[in-house]
Amino acid sequence: MKSQIIEELGQSDILLPSLIAEGLHANDRVKARLSVLQAAASRVRAPEAAPFDLSQDCRTAGLDTVAMEALVSHARLLADERMMAPGLSGLVEAIWEDMAAMIRPIATGEAADGQAATGRLDAIRKGTSLEAADTMRLADVTGLTGLSDHGSDSLHRLVMDLHKGLNKLSEAHAEEILAGAHVFGLRKRDRAAVEAFMRGLETTRKLKFDHPGLSTVASQSEGRLTIQNDIGETDAHVVVIAVEDDAVTVTYTDVHLARARFFTGLLRDFPVKWSGLDRKSADGLGDDGVFYLVSGRCKTPDAESRDAFLAGVGASLVFLIDWNKARKRLKAWLPKPDTIRLLDWAARERVGHRGFLELGGSAFVAAAVHHATPTRIGFGERLDEVLGREAAMEFLKTVLRVSAEALLEGRTARSARDRIEADLVGRLERVDATLLAIVIRQSGLAREIAATLAHFVAERQAERPIDQALLAMSARQIEEKADRIALDARNEIARFDADRSIERLVNCIEETIDELEQAAFVASLVPEQLPPDLLSPLGQLCAAAVAGTEAAASGACAATLVPDGHQVDAEDALSAVGRLIEAEHAGDRAERAITATVLRGDFDMKTALGVLELSHAIERATDRLAGFGHLLREHVLADLSR
Repeated sequence: MKSQIIEELGQSDILLPSLIAEGLHANDRVKARLSVLQAAASRVRAPEAAPFDLSQDCRTAGLDTVAMEALVSHARLLADERMMAPGLSGLVEAIWEDMAAMIRPIATGEAADGQAATGRLDAIRKGTSLEAADTMRLADVTGLTGLSDHGSDSLHRLVMDLHKGLNKLSEAHAEEILAGAHVFGLRKRDRAAVEAFMRGLETTRKLKFDHPGLSTVASQSEGRLTIQNDIGETDAHVVVIAVEDDAVTVTYTDVHLARARFFTGLLRDFPVKWSGLDRKSADGLGDDGVFYLVSGRCKTPDAESRDAFLAGVGASLVFLIDWNKARKRLKAWLPKPDTIRLLDWAARERVGHRGFLELGGSAFVAAAVHHATPTRIGFGERLDEVLGREAAMEFLKTVLRVSAEALLEGRTARSARDRIEADLVGRLERVDATLLAIVIRQSGLAREIAATLAHFVAERQAERPIDQALLAMSARQIEEKADRIALDARNEIARFDADRSIERLVNCIEETIDELEQAAFVASLVPEQLPPDLLSPLGQLCAAAVAGTEAAASGACAATLVPDGHQVDAEDALSAVGRLIEAEHAGDRAERAITATVLRGDFDMKTALGVLELSHAIERATDRLAGFGHLLREHVLADLSR
């Protein structure tokens, strides 16, 4: 009666805060009732499907859970695509009442808008009718619960428009602004909860940059605090938070199922029980343009846990703005699962993705890639195919972080791109370093054969027996292993489009191993008794081969560190090149001494030919190692010039 009197006196504005609060609660109820209606229709179409759990949706909206579940479970299909369900007439009537409750504050605050909304609702009601008690056409259910095609009007569209209008009214008629939120009707104990939510929101709000959104409205009605946030501009993208004495309920609506799942993941550190995603996904809501609605309830036994959860929800919302756009842009560079993993990291690290989009998104990355590595990464090529999956992920983490930092610190897009290019070049150099590690491994295998040959000569000098057949077999196994490594290395070099000088190093060491394996084969065939004047230079030749393989390994190892910019590493690599040349010279001298001894001496044919062929093979190996040294020098100097 007091409300009617006030309205009659023309002072309806006095009632507006309470009308807005009731309209917002009606918004919760109508969404829940539409979900019940949709669930009933799905039930009659697929009675064998698992039943939907509507209890939390209904409880949050203040509906009779038992009655709603009974309506769904007892719904049945009639002829001519009609549905009958107990309480269906009452449900539809309640929907109209909820809509009227949403229109009432709109009409009070903006008469023209209220009149337009009433006209739209009347038109929708005329197109939807109950054919008999608790009986309805399934086409009418679809008309009420779905967004219309071709831009025509529908109940769901009207609900969205009214919800936006209520939020605007809430802001315009707020009693005060509390910590940035438009609030009215709050009790003293509600203020701390609103401040906690806004505290979390403000920690990340800056990461939306110039994008609109994150407007917050809080009100209290019927003993319950409700906090709403519009997130961004997307239709049906709203979060409603109901704060009770011992729990907080989050109701989140979205047009993208993947983003809804992402949102629930952002709150995984809190004991939230979620419901709704499976049900909405089963209805195929994405194709129809209908809301995905998910509800989560978090037990909060004390004010500290309540405030922590509210702050967590507030801080997470900025990472939902343009989330789907960022995911699509990042798919150009990473596999789909990794894009979501990357966005989750960006949210957890308080980096976000809006900076990346502000600077141009995938075009920004493409420009940096093309400028830094025009020949290494082709157009349309994913980064994980070039850098490897984890390295690509780490690079794009840098992209997101640098983009956000550049905008927050007022730096130019060019400075951000320079940092990104430097990071990418460094990662490609680390790819080259990884490939050089293969060269180091090959050098180690070459040393194994060279050391085995040196051992063979030493045993002959000591007149101790040695299994020559085992020597050849061992060398052959090492050579086969080295061939497999070289093949894998070439494949990796081609895949990464790596520095071709690395491929030449791989080839050079492979040729060295081939020569040493040939030497081991010949050693297995020479006579068991060899003269000391031949064994001594043979020992020197083997020592030169061992020294050369060791210098190759240490030089390649130092070369992997040259891109890091330490002068001592470059000096070590070039010093190893000098030792390789010295080993080749020592090998030449020893091989010539053997040739001179054989030609001047009086040896049997088998001994002479065997020792000459053995020395020639080892000397060719030291020549290959010298060639390796020249290639290594070129590679190091190229790195230094960069």
